[in-house]
Amino acid sequence: MAAKQAEQALVEQWRDILALHARTQCELDRVLHDHGLCASDFEVLDVLAGCRTPKGTPAYRVQEISERVHLSQSALSRLIARLEKEGLVERCMCPEDRRGVRVSLTAKGRALHGEVLPVQRAVLARMLADD
Repeated sequence: MAAKQAEQALVEQWRDILALHARTQCELDRVLHDHGLCASDFEVLDVLAGCRTPKGTPAYRVQEISERVHLSQSALSRLIARLEKEGLVERCMCPEDRRGVRVSLTAKGRALHGEVLPVQRAVLARMLADD
């Protein structure tokens, strides 16, 4: 009986985590929409903003981004193509591996990230605060 209760408590905890994630994701999408972004767009910009390669140029390989933002390779490729079309990121070939592609923020992307960063962090602080 105790094992069953512990199992049920674990399932409820998991469902609470999922519900919090869903509420937070929806709120992020809502507030970022005013800036022309969705939560996934911002996550990619945020990952790129924090990246520095050994040579000092900010760029990540697409695979490295997908490991950080938890999108499928195809979904991430479409998102990056859209951000590139909007002038927020640019893609270039990897000099060390010609099959690879590196993505970096443009000046416009860096400026938008800086503008939206406090908005995103405020939502996280509000949604993730212990009640």
